[in-house]
Amino acid sequence: MAEKLCKTRFVFYLLLSCWIILFCPGCRKGPAAKSEKTAFEIDREYTRGPLTAHVRIDKAKINIAQTVTLELVASIEPGYELQMPTVEKVLEHFGIVDWDNLGDKLDENNNVVKRYRYRLEPFLSGTYPIPAFTFEFHDVNSPEDKKYELTTEPIDIEVASLLGEQRAELKIADIEGVVEMPGQASLWWIWILCFIVIAAAIVTWLYFRRKKTEEIIKIFKPAHEIAYSRLHALVERDLVKAGKIKEFYEQISDILRRYIEHRFNLHAPERTTEEFLTELVGTNVLSQPDQDNLAEFLRHCDLVKFAKYSPTTEQIQRTFDLVKDFVETTKSEEKKIDVTEAVFETNVEVRSA
Repeated sequence: MAEKLCKTRFVFYLLLSCWIILFCPGCRKGPAAKSEKTAFEIDREYTRGPLTAHVRIDKAKINIAQTVTLELVASIEPGYELQMPTVEKVLEHFGIVDWDNLGDKLDENNNVVKRYRYRLEPFLSGTYPIPAFTFEFHDVNSPEDKKYELTTEPIDIEVASLLGEQRAELKIADIEGVVEMPGQASLWWIWILCFIVIAAAIVTWLYFRRKKTEEIIKIFKPAHEIAYSRLHALVERDLVKAGKIKEFYEQISDILRRYIEHRFNLHAPERTTEEFLTELVGTNVLSQPDQDNLAEFLRHCDLVKFAKYSPTTEQIQRTFDLVKDFVETTKSEEKKIDVTEAVFETNVEVRSA
């Protein structure tokens, strides 16, 4: 009986040892532990004394309609206090779309790790640097309270043009000839019927809209955010690559005119170029250089829209860059537009589809 019990215990311990050997290696860190690091195409490491900093960027090459993710990671030894860089004060060629403080944590060496992540948007096409950043730290036990600095190096990012590789082949179609409209007999009863149908549709729309009034929450957006959204939509349509240069100029001109109306309360969309420029001279909402750039842009658009003028690829790119730069330099968070109606109509169309 005792011999049988010993054999049973031996088999039990043997099985337990096999289970530990087979399954414990699965507890080690595998590829998933490296997934965060490999998500960034660029990862630069800098060290000074107790501080180790990483500057990570997800892409080294983007186009002007895309964004780039920047992550700053700093690890500091115990007994030191760390101040992360102020990114918005040193950025020149990129704007911050949004950012997030990913919080502090302790690593396996009991060092404090701080992580800040930013999503950046380029202003113009070309090659521009992500600037150098300065991390400051000091010894909390030092009576002199002396501060030390660790400064990184700039990292170049290539921003591709929206025109693509075939921009040299772009052509603009000639203006079509004038076509006379044939005369039609007066059918007054059709107009009465149309009026009745339209009136009934308006009454029905107001009836159903009244039911939705309590659900609608007022939505306000800055004028520059509306302009940026419309510019992104214009880039996504890729009209230039399709050779629709005139339609491209009509839309980008309307985007700028609507932005000016929203931002400065000037009725740009209802005015001709000369009427608008005359009205603009009597105001002080824009500096003289901005007025000159705006006049150049509007007259250039009129040449393309109303005359047989074929812009060069450089002029097309300059037109887009001028609009984006104008919006960037004149934007204001204080001036906001009520977009509740537009958002409500969009939601209705999505639900209907």
